[in-house]
Amino acid sequence: MASIWILLLFMEPVFSATVVEDLANLHPPPDFNTTITSNCLRNPSLRYCSSSPMDLDTIFKFTIVASHLCNESKNPNCVETFPKIDLRNRPKIAPLYLSFDFFWKYCPLTVVSIDLSNNSLKGTFPIDVLFCTQMQALDLSHNGLTGEVPIQSLSPLANLTVLNLSYNHFSEAKISDSRFLKRFDPSCFLQSGIIPSHHRYKIKAMMLLLGFPLVVVFMVGCLWWLCFRRPDYLPGLLQNKHRFTPAMLKVATNGFSKKNIVGKCEGSVTYRGVLRDGTQVRVEIYLDSNNSRDKCHRKYVEECKVLVQLCHKNLVPVYGWCSNRHMRALVTEWIGRVSVDVWLSETAPSWKHRFKVLVGVLKALCYLQDQWPEIGCDVKTSSVLLHENGEPLIARFRVGEDSIAKKIHRFGVFVLEMMTDRTLQDGFEGNEAGFVEYVKMVYPGKLQKVVDEKMKLTENTLDQARQTIYVGLMCADHQTCKELSFGQIYNMITKVHSRIR
Repeated sequence: MASIWILLLFMEPVFSATVVEDLANLHPPPDFNTTITSNCLRNPSLRYCSSSPMDLDTIFKFTIVASHLCNESKNPNCVETFPKIDLRNRPKIAPLYLSFDFFWKYCPLTVVSIDLSNNSLKGTFPIDVLFCTQMQALDLSHNGLTGEVPIQSLSPLANLTVLNLSYNHFSEAKISDSRFLKRFDPSCFLQSGIIPSHHRYKIKAMMLLLGFPLVVVFMVGCLWWLCFRRPDYLPGLLQNKHRFTPAMLKVATNGFSKKNIVGKCEGSVTYRGVLRDGTQVRVEIYLDSNNSRDKCHRKYVEECKVLVQLCHKNLVPVYGWCSNRHMRALVTEWIGRVSVDVWLSETAPSWKHRFKVLVGVLKALCYLQDQWPEIGCDVKTSSVLLHENGEPLIARFRVGEDSIAKKIHRFGVFVLEMMTDRTLQDGFEGNEAGFVEYVKMVYPGKLQKVVDEKMKLTENTLDQARQTIYVGLMCADHQTCKELSFGQIYNMITKVHSRIR
């Protein structure tokens, strides 16, 4: 090593250049390879000797930097030895020498002291200096270094007895690293940020002890809100798509606004609503329900689980239900406000259109009786809705309350309501039995007194209407209806009107 420095020192008066200029301009002398080989034979512990194959260009650059740095550090005899790197108070050149990673990689074995203090260095700990594993003193004080101190890399430096990191902005060390820090004088870490503060740790521990339960309570509260109030915010796989909560329905109906009410009847109010995903729904809330007992709640839920399985073009699709101590509601698809009753009053539909509605309702009743005999429905002109394509849709259901005779009776009354004059029906409002008896009394001779004139019946269609009313009277009769089935009624209706086109 000494012979290399002698070579460069003899060249220095000629060039008298900076380290950067020398790195750019100087080239290895012809015998450089021989000199390096000789050095490694004399002292195999030299760091560049362990590299295989040896990079002569890099080693040459190392010797240039070593020569300059030895002189910059004011070592008394750089020809013989290089004991210290002293760049304190040299903010212009200290960062430059730190950037020469090839120098630190081959750090001279004679360097035992490195002083880089008071240079306004920024960034993280200069980890390359730790290649000088034989050093005994390292001073990085009075800089602006930040981040973690590499305790794991410093610990193996057995010769290191002085480590001054004071007046920096390092991150606080772990309590487990305290044992390593005790090797050095505490004054070497003044205002460095590295010394663990037991008081601060106690504060953090207290904050954790207090904060963790609060976080748990908050998370439990959020989960409760998601699961029991707004499950529509949960991922699709976690949602019960048929169960609605009062909070969901309140949002959907704009706070159960009066503007959203589309219908009222005894014991229920119907709202128009929009779910979070944009689906328009019809929300029927039962006002007179007593759902506080678990038995009632379970019964209603079981009934609704049946209703959501219904699938027929003349039945309004049931999306789900709401059932708790304070509310019982059924959520169905939004079809519109137009009921058959309004349709008959405002549009004067023809006989052919009325027949289509009758057959549609009858098909739905046949489906229910065949597939779901336990399900009854409200077949009234005021309850059956009309789709924009003209198809009737039964919108109100009940489970396990109606016998087949009662269902047939209600269909018979529906047929009579479809065929007779509205003013006649208004005269018998609230007296269904009286209405049926009056139609029976005028049938068949004076039928024109009750048939709705708006149908504008011809001689052929009048006969069809007469036979249809006959079927309606059979169904409405409390005795005869017990002997009929919906299959028989469907055959009679289609046979009577087989010629309708």
